[in-house]
Amino acid sequence: MSELNPLQRLSTLGQSPWLDFIQKSFVADGSLKRLIDEDGLRGLTSNPAIFEKAIASSDEYDAHIRTLDSEDDTRTATQVFTELALTDIRDAADLFAPVHEKYNDDGMVSLEVSPALAHDTEATLAEARALHAALNKPNAMIKVPGTEAGVKAFEELTADGISVNVTLLFSVSRYQAIAAAWIKGLERRLAAGKPVDNISSVASFFISRVDAAVDKELSKVGGLAAETLQAKTAIANAKLAYGHYQNLFNSDAWAKLAAAGAKPQRLLWASTSPKDPALPDTYYVEALIGPDTVNTLPPATLAAYRESGTPHATLAEDVATALEHIETISSMGIDLSHITSKLENDGVNSFIASFDNLLQVIDKKRASLKKSS
Repeated sequence: MSELNPLQRLSTLGQSPWLDFIQKSFVADGSLKRLIDEDGLRGLTSNPAIFEKAIASSDEYDAHIRTLDSEDDTRTATQVFTELALTDIRDAADLFAPVHEKYNDDGMVSLEVSPALAHDTEATLAEARALHAALNKPNAMIKVPGTEAGVKAFEELTADGISVNVTLLFSVSRYQAIAAAWIKGLERRLAAGKPVDNISSVASFFISRVDAAVDKELSKVGGLAAETLQAKTAIANAKLAYGHYQNLFNSDAWAKLAAAGAKPQRLLWASTSPKDPALPDTYYVEALIGPDTVNTLPPATLAAYRESGTPHATLAEDVATALEHIETISSMGIDLSHITSKLENDGVNSFIASFDNLLQVIDKKRASLKKSS
C-alpha cells in the first residue's frame, strides 16, 4: 500500500478535509470524484462568491439557463440561480454519498441561503426549509449565517431535523451561542420523540480574516512586541473555541443526548487561505489539526497541503499561550469583540454584494442568450 499523502493523513488525526469550491464542469468531468477517491476528500462547501465566479467566468451554465428560460422565461434571476445551484449541489451530493454512508458525519455538501436574509429569522427559516426539501439528499447541509437572527433560525432548523452548516463565525462568544442552540434544538427533538441520530451540524469558524483585521491594529500600535504578535490571533481565537467544544461535548449535560445517538457539532475551519502573502499557503491548516474537526480548503490551499503539508496534532497545543495572547492584545487596546462583530457584518455584506453581482451576471447571460437564439 502506498504511503498516505499529507491531505490523506489529516483524517488519521481526526480532521476531515472538505473542499471550498464547486463548479459544474469540476463535478461533471471527474475532477471532484478523483479528489474523493485519491485524496480522501470528505465534503464540500459553497457560497455566493464561489457560484458568482463559476457562472460569470464560464459558459458551461448557458445550456441550463436556456432550458430554464424555454420552460418559463418569467423566472426571476434568483429563481434561475437556485435551479442552477440545486443541480450542482445534488450532483456533488451523489458523488459524496458513499462517503456519507461510510462515515455518517462526513460526505456532506453545503448550499447557502440568500445572504440578504442574514438578519431575518423567519425568512431564513422559510428559505432553508425550501432548499432542504428541494435538495432531498441525506448528505445535504443548508448554510445559515451565524448572526443573531441565524442563531434563532439554527435552533428551529435543528428541531426540524435539518442538517445545518452555521457560517460566518468569528467570535468565541457567538460560537458558544451556536453550540448552545444545537443542544437546545436536539433536546426539543428528543422531547418530541423524534430521532436525533440522523442529523449533523458544523460551526464554520473563520480564520484568516481575523488576523487580517487584528494585524492592522497591531501595526498601528507599532513596536517589536506588537510585531511579534502578528499572524497569531486567529489561531489563538480558534484554539479557545475548540477548548469550549471539548468542554461542552464531554460534559454530563451532553451525555443524555449522546446516549440517544446525537453527534457533537464539529468546528469547521473556514477562510484558511492566508491573506498575508508572506505566510505559507499551509500556515493555518498546519496550526489547527485536531480530532473531530473539519477544514474546508479552497483548491489552491488543498493542492499546496497535498504537496507540502506536515500534519501532526497541533490544535490542543499551547492553549494557555492562546489565552495569554488574547489578553495581551486586549492590554494593547485592541478590542477583539468589536473586530469580530465588524467582520461578521462585513462578511454578510460581502456575500450580499457577490449575490447581487451573480444575479446581474445571470440577467446579462439570459438577455444575450435570447438574442443569439
